[in-house]
Amino acid sequence: MLEILEYSFMQRALISGICISGICSAVGCFLVMRRFALFGDGIAHVAFGGVAVGFFVGIYPLWTAFIVSALGSLGLQKMQNSKISGDIAIAIVLVTGLSVGVILTSMSGGFSIDLFSFLFGSIILVSTNDMITILIASATVATIILLFYRKLLFITFSPDLARVSGIRVTLLNYMLAVVAAVTVVTAMRLTGILLITALIVIPTLSAAKLNRGFKATIAISIIISSTAVVSGIFVSYVTDWAPAGTVVILLVSVFVIIHLVYMTLERLSR
Repeated sequence: MLEILEYSFMQRALISGICISGICSAVGCFLVMRRFALFGDGIAHVAFGGVAVGFFVGIYPLWTAFIVSALGSLGLQKMQNSKISGDIAIAIVLVTGLSVGVILTSMSGGFSIDLFSFLFGSIILVSTNDMITILIASATVATIILLFYRKLLFITFSPDLARVSGIRVTLLNYMLAVVAAVTVVTAMRLTGILLITALIVIPTLSAAKLNRGFKATIAISIIISSTAVVSGIFVSYVTDWAPAGTVVILLVSVFVIIHLVYMTLERLSR
């Protein structure tokens, strides 16, 4: 089975998948703890509009998706700052991005194979250019999180106290929104636009069940996500299943197992 590692497309898929799973887990922890789990879903639909813009004007779709998603995330954060509830803001951004994408797709002659790959993921088909883009985006996201980790942690759990302490909470919220948008667009090549929420949310929920603290939750989340991604790529290659769906099913399975074990232990301790 290890002979498949000799293929360059598998090497690109595994490298890209591990990078994507790492940043999705790290960013996902901050979003989930803020009760903003569906942010990724909203931005993913905005990213669809960005991808459609790229195909419409003849530009590399990931670049336009990065730009459009960043603008969408800033708009989403702005609406939250204007006291619009998170679910309403996400709904507005989601339907707007999806509508723009559908309109531009129809103007471009309908759905193509390339566009479907962004909708449902195509990690096996990642090109060298895609992998380089993923590596650069992942390194950028990881660097920002490491540099601002303490401040991001502070504003996640005690935003009012952070503001009183002189931390520029609003600016950091905008920064995190853009970082999350970059993460979502980067992850599109693995799970696709339609399944992006699973990669951002489920590993964090699984890790949080273990009650090991925030740093440990991020680390465990990354381990769960990376393991599911690598295993999913191998399984999908052998079984000819869709990689994105396989990865998500593995993530859900891990969550269910951890939840059942946790519930069993809780009952036994009573």
